[in-house]
Amino acid sequence: MATKNSETFLSSIIETSQLIQSGSPKIYQLNTVTKITEGLKTVTVGTKKVNELNKTILLLGETGTGKSTLINVLVNYAMGVKWGHEVWFKIVEEETTSQSESQTSDVIMYQIFGFEGKRLPFSLTLVDTPGYGDNRDDTNDDSIAERLLEWFTSDGGIHEVHAVGLVLKASDNRLSDRLGYVFDSVASLFGANMEKNMFALLTHSGGGPPKNALTALADAQIKYAKDEQGEPVYFKFDNCQSDQRTERYMRKLKNAWKDSEDEMKRFMEVLNVTEAQTLRTTVEVINQRNQLKDCIINLQDKLKFIELKKTQIDQEKAFSIKCEEKMKANENYEEDVDEPYKDKEPIKGGRWWFFWVKGATSCLQCEETCHHKCPCTFQNGRYCPIFDGRDHCKVCTNKCERKHHVKEKWIYVTKTRKVRKTYEDIKEKYMEGVKGMEKHSSTLERMQQEMEKLLEQEHEGLEKSFQHITRLESIALKVDSIFTLKHLDFLIERMQDQKFAEEVRKLKEMKQRMEGKNLRKALNYAATAGGDKKKQK
Repeated sequence: MATKNSETFLSSIIETSQLIQSGSPKIYQLNTVTKITEGLKTVTVGTKKVNELNKTILLLGETGTGKSTLINVLVNYAMGVKWGHEVWFKIVEEETTSQSESQTSDVIMYQIFGFEGKRLPFSLTLVDTPGYGDNRDDTNDDSIAERLLEWFTSDGGIHEVHAVGLVLKASDNRLSDRLGYVFDSVASLFGANMEKNMFALLTHSGGGPPKNALTALADAQIKYAKDEQGEPVYFKFDNCQSDQRTERYMRKLKNAWKDSEDEMKRFMEVLNVTEAQTLRTTVEVINQRNQLKDCIINLQDKLKFIELKKTQIDQEKAFSIKCEEKMKANENYEEDVDEPYKDKEPIKGGRWWFFWVKGATSCLQCEETCHHKCPCTFQNGRYCPIFDGRDHCKVCTNKCERKHHVKEKWIYVTKTRKVRKTYEDIKEKYMEGVKGMEKHSSTLERMQQEMEKLLEQEHEGLEKSFQHITRLESIALKVDSIFTLKHLDFLIERMQDQKFAEEVRKLKEMKQRMEGKNLRKALNYAATAGGDKKKQK
């Protein structure tokens, strides 16, 4: 039975909480303070004491694994709630949307203060993330990484963690394409230094050994904490603590409660001696991923523009020759030429107070979109990772300064239009900006020089993409990832120039290694799921 002191303490909590369900146990919604700072949501119970010990747990996993329930279990354990109290507290608020959209839609930080000494010698910070593999939006999983980056780099965010909980159901009995995709998406976000701080948290446990779930993790080649015997460290929990205690299921529910309580005790003992890991390397991993993605998108846009420019130059060459022939016969000649140009296309975006919630960062001088889904909340891209230490962009063609960039609700797109040209138009165009060239160089030679310049830009973008991939190989917890694999075919196809022979060899080796690990199946799942979601819309 519960002690009188603990009952008195819980009574004071109950007085400030809201009863949301009667019965046994009675379920209460905790009184919390919610703050949103720079778009980051924090939910707090209690008051933080100066210099108190705090442990931070980050939870990630597939949609429907029970992360929210696990957070409530952690909170009740920290508060000292026992079976005999016949109460249960919730800190995670129930959403009123339909079941298909009922999952947490953003990263939320829960701070649990004031219960030190009840069961734990420290307070808790719990970070809940949206479920991977969510069926609402094919860009949802990418947005999780972007939001985590904001949390890891903001002043009021998280800069170190003691544990990363990889949450999955104990009943998962095989590595399906979907589960492989989820595992890969989670593990590939982190730096290699996080391996000893990553734990498997198995929910919906029936009490027996979770052999199937551990086999699925092993098949996915996920790196996570091992004990002294080299065995994986995991903790299993039942999700029925708040279930109503009918006579028929009383014994089963009580046993499940005790099993989960024992597992939570083990988890907290491990957490107590686990040293925090800085998130600096993880921030670099996410930045490298984002820069690779933006570099590829920018390169694809640039290649489209280059192909159109090549077509334009070919047309202008043919037109120039015709003009010269007509001029010999004292005849004027003009013709329509396909001219590529950059236009602004609206995208979803907007502000929240003084901060941007969604938008794209573009260079006004290069007329290129450098960061398509920029998580940075400032108008001019301040703190955006695409800028180096000298405040120059690492993505746009001319490496322009940040002051030439804007964050807006549009992106640059390449279009073509018919333009009436005369020989003088062509000649004047290729005479512009040719200082330093020999005066006797012809218009056709200058066209060729323009073509070579475009080719250099393409090669530079390819080399930059390759550098991002090799850097990810050296710092990421999961080197062979779906994120990398989905870019390899494009790079191998485009890097056919002899100067890239060694890079192509390495990329092909990487591709062969990844496909041998069934990553292609998981990648195909992601592509198929994305297509299905678009059809539903």
